Amino acid sequence: MFYLRRPVAFLACLFLCFHRSNLLLHLPNQLGKLLLTFLFGGGIDIAGHTLSIDDGRVTAFPQVVIDLADTAGAGLAALALAAALVLGLVGCDTSSALPGGSADVIPNPAASQTVPADGQDAAFQMHFIDVGQALSVLVECDGQFMLYDGGNVDDGSLVVSYLQSQGVEQLEYVFCSHAHEDHVGGLAAALAYFPAYHVYSPVTEASTKCFKDFVKYTQQQNLQVEVPTVGTQWALGSATVTMLGPVAQYEETNDTSIVLRIDYGATSFLLTGDMEADAERDLVASGANLKVDVLQVGHHGSSTSTSYVFLNAVLPEMGIISCGVNNKYGHPHEETLSILRDAGVVVYRTDLLGTITVSSDGQNYTVATEHYATDAELNPTDPAASSTAQQAYIGNVNSKKFHLPSCPNLPAEKNQILFSSYDEAVAAGYSPCSTCIK
Repeated sequence: MFYLRRPVAFLACLFLCFHRSNLLLHLPNQLGKLLLTFLFGGGIDIAGHTLSIDDGRVTAFPQVVIDLADTAGAGLAALALAAALVLGLVGCDTSSALPGGSADVIPNPAASQTVPADGQDAAFQMHFIDVGQALSVLVECDGQFMLYDGGNVDDGSLVVSYLQSQGVEQLEYVFCSHAHEDHVGGLAAALAYFPAYHVYSPVTEASTKCFKDFVKYTQQQNLQVEVPTVGTQWALGSATVTMLGPVAQYEETNDTSIVLRIDYGATSFLLTGDMEADAERDLVASGANLKVDVLQVGHHGSSTSTSYVFLNAVLPEMGIISCGVNNKYGHPHEETLSILRDAGVVVYRTDLLGTITVSSDGQNYTVATEHYATDAELNPTDPAASSTAQQAYIGNVNSKKFHLPSCPNLPAEKNQILFSSYDEAVAAGYSPCSTCIK
């Protein structure tokens, strides 16, 4: 019951209600009732809430009683009445503003292209930037940002532009998963543009120019490249980032990849870089908590990663593969896609979908993609449809270039030579066509 007598309370209520422009269409009838009651007394019903004007008190719901014996009480009464009007008249359902509600959960890639606009304002987002045959992942939570890899050197400007488009002004953490160019190359450009608080890598030195540039631009920010240890945790807004691997020393650079688990509410994600089967096996044996919802599939979907034992420990609902269109390695390999299919993992690929963004509300997650692809394209059952390594290549005996059969620059038939694999063409002294093979 609401009790109201003081004119100041009534006038304050009118001001508060009309101040909310989105209520103007709903209030005239109800305010008319309220005015009549104010003038003549008695009880009224507004949107199911009984309002009685009596006794110099406001009782706002059974739990709240406000005395109107003074001006402060009158002001609180006005606020209580305004709140009642808003709740009763507008009937706002806040669940529609939550990204990842049950209606928005995407178990099927075919539905991934239609994500509500409010998903773009989710407190947590993970962006798998389309950097071709490389990897770059931007993680955002509560307005804080983390960058995991930066693609190739040539991808640096693309990564910087994308981060700008997402409102990045500084980076809490920058991770180089390992020292290969397709992961560390673009980080120098990112560090040249965005201030960072911490920069991490499994090593502090490497012989390649791209890694030296990465170190150079880190030092220009008066920072040092840090080598984190397994078990280290970082806060990114309200998300928690945990380093799980590598758990041993490896000669193979791919196996030195920094493995990160990211938890946001009840949703979880795993970044693996290019970790291969040996490191996967050791990570499983370490007893680390690997069960997550979303897995960044290791090494661009190569058959050297995503072993059965590892996938059985992770059991993700979704696997995201970052790879280039018609890349020379044939990634993702059919062996990997087959393992993912057998495990019931829904596959998303940057070569087909472009940049992939996963948004979470802490309970569910949604997916948005730059392009559309059918489920058959994303999860092919025909090996020839998934691996360029298993298809024929056509060489030009004059130019010594070799092409995909779909290339618009194929030579005349008399000048063609057929190769059964990429490696066979290279071994014969031919180089890949820059138009059809990236």
